[in-house]
Amino acid sequence: MSTSNAKPPGVELWAVFDLPLSEIDATWKNLTHTLSGLFCASINFLESSTSFSAPRWGFKLNEGNLRYGALPREAVCTENLTPWLKLLPCRDKAGIASLLYRPSIYKGYYHSQKLKLRSSQSLGIILDQTLTVVLQPNTISGKQVQSNHGQLQPSWSMRHLFNRKLSEKCFVSKSSRIFIEVDKGIVDKVNKSGSDLSWNNEFFVLSNGPDRLIKDLNNLEVQSSSIYEYDVSNYTEENPFDVGITWKLPLIWSCTPSPFHASRFLMGSGNERGSIALSFMSTNLHKKKFGSTNDCSIKAVIFQIVPWYVKVYYHSLEIFINGNQKPVSEVVDKIHVTPSEDKLLPGTLEMVLRFPCSMQSATLTLDFDKGFLHIDEYPPDANQGFDIPSALVSFPEFTSARNYPEIDPLLGSPLLENFQEDSVVKSYTEVLLVPLTTPDFSMPYNVITFTCTVLALYFGSLLNALRRRI
Repeated sequence: MSTSNAKPPGVELWAVFDLPLSEIDATWKNLTHTLSGLFCASINFLESSTSFSAPRWGFKLNEGNLRYGALPREAVCTENLTPWLKLLPCRDKAGIASLLYRPSIYKGYYHSQKLKLRSSQSLGIILDQTLTVVLQPNTISGKQVQSNHGQLQPSWSMRHLFNRKLSEKCFVSKSSRIFIEVDKGIVDKVNKSGSDLSWNNEFFVLSNGPDRLIKDLNNLEVQSSSIYEYDVSNYTEENPFDVGITWKLPLIWSCTPSPFHASRFLMGSGNERGSIALSFMSTNLHKKKFGSTNDCSIKAVIFQIVPWYVKVYYHSLEIFINGNQKPVSEVVDKIHVTPSEDKLLPGTLEMVLRFPCSMQSATLTLDFDKGFLHIDEYPPDANQGFDIPSALVSFPEFTSARNYPEIDPLLGSPLLENFQEDSVVKSYTEVLLVPLTTPDFSMPYNVITFTCTVLALYFGSLLNALRRRI
C-alpha cells in the first residue's frame, strides 16, 4: 500500500510557514537556496514563481501558508546522498547507515531520500531522515526455490543485499534496531497452512532468531502484518549482525495496492495542441472495506501542477466511466482551479471525485495549447521536451497506518511512529514529457560566423588595396 515514503521522480518540496502571507514567498526563496547548497542539488530553481504553487484544500485545510514545488528532471546520485548522510551523528561510519554501500544502493530498482523537519514546543526542531530502497536479491546458488509458475524465489541476507556487515550501533544513539516487516499477504498464507508465524515456519526460516515479534494492533481480528525486531546493540565488531530469509517453499503474494491504479499520458500530435488523459483502473480493494455491495462510492482527490507554457482549457474536462461519458457534475464533488499566468504562475488543479464502487475503469481528459517561450527561457536540452510534474492522487477513505506497540516509550522508534501516522493512501502518476516548438539555437552562431567572415574579407581586401603601392 502506498505510504508517505513513496515519491515521484525528481525533487519534491513541501513547506508550511508560520509567517504572515506577505513574507512567505521571500522565505520560500531563502529555503530553496539553503537546501540547494546543503544537498548539492538544483532545488534553487524552485525559487521562481513559475515553479511552485500554493494548494488550497486538496489535502489539509490551510490558510495559504502551504507551498509545493517539484523538479521532475532532477536526478539523485551520490553527491546528494553524501551530504544527506553527513546530517547523521555517526554519518555512515557506524550504525544502520554503515550498510549504505553506494554501488548496492544505486543498482536498485528505486531509491528515495526524504528529509522532514518539524518544530515542537517541547522538543524544539525534530529532524527525520528516511531512505527508501528497492533492491533485487542476489541469487545464491543452492538457496532458491521455484514456484509453480516457473519463477525463482531467491533467498537473501542483508550482507548479500548491501555488501556490508553491521558491526555496532552509533555510540551516541539511544537505540538502534532492525525491523523486518512481514506483509499480511504472507501472514495469511502462513496461517492458512496451519503454521504459526514464528521465525522458523513451514515456508521460510530466518538466519537469526528475533528479539521479539510485534503484531499490528489495528487488525488483530483479521490477518495483519507483523514485524520481527532485532536490537543492534547486542552485536559487536567480532560478532557482526546479519539476518536473512531462506525459503523452504515457494510463496506468492502481493502487497495491498491503492483502490485504483492511476496512470497518465498525452494524446494528440503536433506542436500546437494536445490533451492530458488521467486513467484509473480498479484493484477491487473496496470489497475488503465495503463488502461485495456496489451501492457505495470511493473518494479520490487529485492535485496537479501544470507549467504556464501548457495552457490548459479546464472547461474541456470530460469524464468516462467504463467507457461511457458521464456528466462532470455526477463525478466531481468539488473543484478548484488556479489559472496560469504567462511567465508568472503555473496552473493548479484540485478536484474531489466520487467514483462508484462498481466502476472498473475511468478516464479524465483535458485539452491544452502549447505556448511559446523566449529563446533565453529554454533549458539546455530543450529538444528533449518539457516536463509536467507527476499528479498526486490521494484516497482519504483508505489509510496505510499500522499500530505496532512499543515496550519502552522512552526508546520509541521513529519508524514505528511513522507507521502509526494516520496517512491517507497516495499514488503518483508518471511524469509527462511535452514537446514544444524550439528555435534553431545554432542560428545566432551561424549569423555571427557568417557576418564576421564577410567583414574580415571586406576589411582585409580594403586594407590590402589601401596599402598597395601604385
